[in-house]
Amino acid sequence: MIVWAAVGEALGSEVADRWPLSGGDINDAYAVTLGDGRSVFVKVNARAPGDMFAAEARGLAFLAEPEVPDLRIPEVLAVGERFLALELLEPGPRPSDFDERLGRAVAALHRAAPEAFGLDHANYIGRLPQPNDPRPDWPTFYREMRLEPQLQLAEDSGLADRRLRARFEALYAKLPELVGPAEPPARLHGDLWGGNLHQAADGTPALIDPAAAGGHRELDLGMMQLFGGFGPRVFAAYDEAYPRPPGHEERVPLYQLYFLMAHVNLFGRGYLSGVSRCLDRYL
Repeated sequence: MIVWAAVGEALGSEVADRWPLSGGDINDAYAVTLGDGRSVFVKVNARAPGDMFAAEARGLAFLAEPEVPDLRIPEVLAVGERFLALELLEPGPRPSDFDERLGRAVAALHRAAPEAFGLDHANYIGRLPQPNDPRPDWPTFYREMRLEPQLQLAEDSGLADRRLRARFEALYAKLPELVGPAEPPARLHGDLWGGNLHQAADGTPALIDPAAAGGHRELDLGMMQLFGGFGPRVFAAYDEAYPRPPGHEERVPLYQLYFLMAHVNLFGRGYLSGVSRCLDRYL
């Protein structure tokens, strides 16, 4: 297969063996042994947009930039149009204080503020394009770079009707008063569900598969509460390190709305009921 020849060339040693790993919805994942004895992790996708893996590599670098203690971000080893090679993080058992370590680490990541609401390049959430053009404030960014692109995509695909458009327009009018107290941009993972949380061999929390940007930290925290996988001790430790602002409980559905719309576009109409429930909270 041509992609494996390209992987070997990029890593400076041919692929000697490979075996599939579970967990990927968009790409195929493999543990790979190279001819020189190294073991690496490789994602491949023969139909990936040409910039998708490069954007993911840049997102991992964005998360690794602050060098947060007690947080592992896999090192990028090589990237091509159809593959991404990373260090292989062999999993280990979760220590008894894993949740506390994770909560503090996510808080530290969020505190490592980037320059703006946005990023200097577009990227992807799953296989969906995610624009990141910087905006001067969070309500504008959340509307123009998060909610509106997903709504437009759903309309173009016949998944959203005029009534849903009208409801989003009503929400947009109220966004400045709904998004919470003004804060500096946080360094967001951008797709922080349980499947993108791992632990290294020594039990250190590790984050993978980012849809990174600068944004409101409650966007990450909302996703962490959407599908489970993060216990109350994680959030308690987060709040000790970086307390969430007043009223954050009421804003959780607002920040889950983006991810539910992405799921509508990725997986279909079944997620529209969740979108409606979120909108019901504010309209």
